[in-house]
Amino acid sequence: MIKVHHLNNSRSQRILWLLEELDLPYEIVHYQRDAVTNLAPPELKAIHPLGKSPVITDGDLTVAESGAIVEYLVRKYGKGRLTPAETSPDYVPYLQWMHFAEGSAMLPLLLALYVGRLGDAGAPLHPRIFGEIANHLSYMNNAIEKGGYLLGDEFSAADILNSFVLEAAKVRGLLGDYPNLINLLARLQERPAYQRALTRGGPYAFA
Repeated sequence: MIKVHHLNNSRSQRILWLLEELDLPYEIVHYQRDAVTNLAPPELKAIHPLGKSPVITDGDLTVAESGAIVEYLVRKYGKGRLTPAETSPDYVPYLQWMHFAEGSAMLPLLLALYVGRLGDAGAPLHPRIFGEIANHLSYMNNAIEKGGYLLGDEFSAADILNSFVLEAAKVRGLLGDYPNLINLLARLQERPAYQRALTRGGPYAFA
């Protein structure tokens, strides 16, 4: 049985969603952020040394990092679903989008969060940080057509992985200039598997 070590209001919600899309049985082990610091509880370090979520266990195997978890589950259990064939012209763009979510897009969003806590001391960094956020969101917005997905007409695991980027941007009021992304996020959140994951995972502030 796959176990998802699930932290509230975190990237691990995507893993629950993916498992629902693949119609796989799984168990959730719930963890709550500290009410004061908003950090993950120390109990997660017993699962993985970094003490972060998401982490899954599948038998004796422990897998951390959102992108690695998604790729592992799709490769092992997907049976060709949610990923283009390696011979498809969409395969390399798929890989790029898979790595874009955590490798590029999330960094400036996290910097905005942390630097924002510095108040006036962090103000000189704001133009560079928000310029990078706009650069990444524009890139995504221009890559999709209204009603489409990151790979065109086909919904894929890349959309699941990048959904957290859109949710993090939306909660900070940063999606207003990107209608294709607003439309995409709304359609992703309407998917039955997304809704089932919310029901199983519990309250999710980014929803």
